[in-house]
Amino acid sequence: MQELRTIKPTDCAELIRHSSSVVALTGAGISTAAGIPDFRGPQGLYVTRRYDPEKVFDIRWFHREPRHFYEFAWDFINLLTAIRPTFTHFFLAQLAAAGNLDGVVTQNIDMLHQLAGSSKVNELHGSYGSASCCSCRRKYAGLTHSWWHETMRNSPLMPIALCPECKGVLKPEIVFFGEMVKSYDSAERLITDCDLLLVLGSSLTVTPASLLPYAALAITVVVNKGGVTLEPAPHRFFINCEIDDYFKKVASSLGVNSTDYICR
Repeated sequence: MQELRTIKPTDCAELIRHSSSVVALTGAGISTAAGIPDFRGPQGLYVTRRYDPEKVFDIRWFHREPRHFYEFAWDFINLLTAIRPTFTHFFLAQLAAAGNLDGVVTQNIDMLHQLAGSSKVNELHGSYGSASCCSCRRKYAGLTHSWWHETMRNSPLMPIALCPECKGVLKPEIVFFGEMVKSYDSAERLITDCDLLLVLGSSLTVTPASLLPYAALAITVVVNKGGVTLEPAPHRFFINCEIDDYFKKVASSLGVNSTDYICR
């Protein structure tokens, strides 16, 4: 079995400094430090069985009985309104602002990248940032966690969110099982064209996102707490540790003060 190559934070900082096109591919692990359980982690949705994942995110079940999804969504949105992005979310936003990061491709639906200040975010699985009515087809954009909380709390079918216009059931633009992921082609082009790919907090077990790193011929740095389903290669480095711990050291090497995050 081929040995996994690793890379020091100082060397990762040098790669970032000297790369002309850096892209980040992020998964649930980047948000666990913020307080959001990894769905597949020890306290995740698919392990604890507090909700039935086959009904929560299945598009057929949503149209049959949306309450299965909205009972989860009520707890999830309440959690999101009480937390803030992690250091690494802010660090990526700072890299983008400095012109060192071309974009973020994320599997997450929590919108923490945007809350941290990132604007070029490709959400493969969608998010709560937009929604459409299942009845009148009206679309809503620019939605916040607070908007969802108020809409669900004030709904006569609470926690099911209803369209303000026709009172039909609202579906957030989240990719359910049975639906196609969003903007995969643009995400693949972004990753194909980069010369440094950062894969952060993803075990790369969910397709088609798990296929994206194979589109990168560039140096790839994978930072994840736990195993990753990605074949070793000469241009790939693997770091098994807490993401924030690693990138605080990377930030320090780049001259980015980690206390900037604390003061936000």
